[in-house]
Amino acid sequence: MPRLLYASTSPYSSKVRMAAAYAGIAIEAVPVKTEDKPAALIEANPLGKIPVLVLDDGRSIHDSRAITQHLNRVSKNALFPRNPDKRLEAEVLEALADGICDCALSMVYERRTRPEEMVYQPWLDRQWAKITAALDLLNANPPKLPKKITAGHMALRACLGYLSLRFAGKWEKGRARLTRWAARFDEKFPELKPAVPG
Repeated sequence: MPRLLYASTSPYSSKVRMAAAYAGIAIEAVPVKTEDKPAALIEANPLGKIPVLVLDDGRSIHDSRAITQHLNRVSKNALFPRNPDKRLEAEVLEALADGICDCALSMVYERRTRPEEMVYQPWLDRQWAKITAALDLLNANPPKLPKKITAGHMALRACLGYLSLRFAGKWEKGRARLTRWAARFDEKFPELKPAVPG
């Protein structure tokens, strides 16, 4: 069985765990702490980043988007539509959600790794401006939640879960449509909720 090296707070790990569950692909989820630089993680991905999917033949797939593409192929398109336009829409949504997470994570690391007096506020402000612009775009036109969702939907749910974990009460203000979208996602797909960052 493929092993997924992951962290429960990681939005990228969350997306991949949701994708595997939704596609019906059995994986062994192995929690790791990246700061400990465990040998299993470094052997699988010299960058020391998660998630990493280690296949039965020993090959490793890192970067969450590469993993969702792999899971999509294995599941015969359970995660992305066959229609080129709809597939592009799903891929762009996944990229936007991941991009929001990239900005949010850089803010978390800026505060976590620097002494308080060295935290660079203009950097934090710039990242937050990117996040709010993307969230406002999504709030103005939240993606529909059909019976068959895509990796893009899962990426967005993981993203909003991460924002709630790290920026609770800050991202939701003025974005009622997006907060309702997350609640509806959890109602429609309760089996995926355990993978939301937490």
